[in-house]
Amino acid sequence: MKILLINHYAGSPQHGMEFRPFYLAREWRRMGHQVLILASAQSHVRAKSPEPGVQVIDGVNYCWYDTPAYQGNGLGRVRNIWSFCSQVWRDADVLARDFAPDVVIASSTYPMDVWVARRIAKLSHAKLVYEVHDLWPLSPIELSGMSPRHPFALLCQKAENDAYRDADVVVSMLPKAQGHMAAHGLDLAKLAIVPNGITLDEWTSVAEPLAAGPLLTHLCEQKALGRRVLGYAGSHGLPNALDVLLDAAKRLQTSAPELSIVLVGGGHEKPRLAERVRAEGLGNVALFEPIPKTQIPGLLAHFDIAYIGWQRTPIYRFGIAPNKLMDYMMARRPVLHSVEAGNDPVAEAGAGLTVAPEDSAAVEAGVLRLAALPAEELKAMGERGRAFVLAHHTYPILAQRFLKAVQP
Repeated sequence: MKILLINHYAGSPQHGMEFRPFYLAREWRRMGHQVLILASAQSHVRAKSPEPGVQVIDGVNYCWYDTPAYQGNGLGRVRNIWSFCSQVWRDADVLARDFAPDVVIASSTYPMDVWVARRIAKLSHAKLVYEVHDLWPLSPIELSGMSPRHPFALLCQKAENDAYRDADVVVSMLPKAQGHMAAHGLDLAKLAIVPNGITLDEWTSVAEPLAAGPLLTHLCEQKALGRRVLGYAGSHGLPNALDVLLDAAKRLQTSAPELSIVLVGGGHEKPRLAERVRAEGLGNVALFEPIPKTQIPGLLAHFDIAYIGWQRTPIYRFGIAPNKLMDYMMARRPVLHSVEAGNDPVAEAGAGLTVAPEDSAAVEAGVLRLAALPAEELKAMGERGRAFVLAHHTYPILAQRFLKAVQP
């Protein structure tokens, strides 16, 4: 089978996130299918921009479209989206003739790529699949305050409705979005849930020890002083609600002076968070730069408790599927999860403790509760988390589930 996957933000191990398109494509290739990924050469989520043109990465074929650079979520990003979609639209005849896909997947977070995918699918008599990462325009409306009558929101809404109507299959990472989708025209018989996951080779063949440097030195010093480490590894953005963790850190200076908090990663909020740590004298908090993905297992091995937090927002009623949570659980770390959502993998797996979001007192209480548990119980939480991921969230399983939904 030939699979054409259109994902504006698709990444790779060479370029950074997002990784899901690569991992799915690699598994499909291993099953004997041919995959071509169409992506923009410019993306705000990648660490490194690829050169426009054709590239093969671990057997997965990419075509990187030359699009204008942009920053933030303003007009520049809209121009970038328009450039990518219009170029793929113009190439529809060539793609249908020369690649001749059996399946065309629209998977770019924003829904307008479904119009391009629909055109290619019609020309090649292929099955059309719409993959849902986030609900647009509902996400920018609820998270960023965009007016439902904003022209961009109206455009997204038209595209979302068209996607639910015209797609042969809809694949969603969000496990609780059925009501929203049905209200916008989806026949739920076409819906399949395929969440995020992990790739096993990152935990075996390509995993590396945490490199020598300030981060490893700090972690070793904390252990030598007999301190437990609560760690966060991931983006430092507003959705990650790290201010709540810093508020809790201030309280924990008194209630748990033996606890050290480590934040590893990058993001637009990081400079401000670092200034908060300095200005407020949070001596129990240390921030470090991002590390290569291959070193994440080595980093997580140094955490006693892994932390992930969310904003309190209605959009999460449709469910969550965070990659970092899968990594935490795969690393056998007991997880402190600050969230209110339609699903909770930590609770499902019995892999830690869930507390209310945007509540520093609840985060403090959760830390103290986990820290008071016997080592055997913390270890059992970690083992349950890893078993849950291995059973439900590895890419060989997810790729099979995806293709089962697509194939007759």
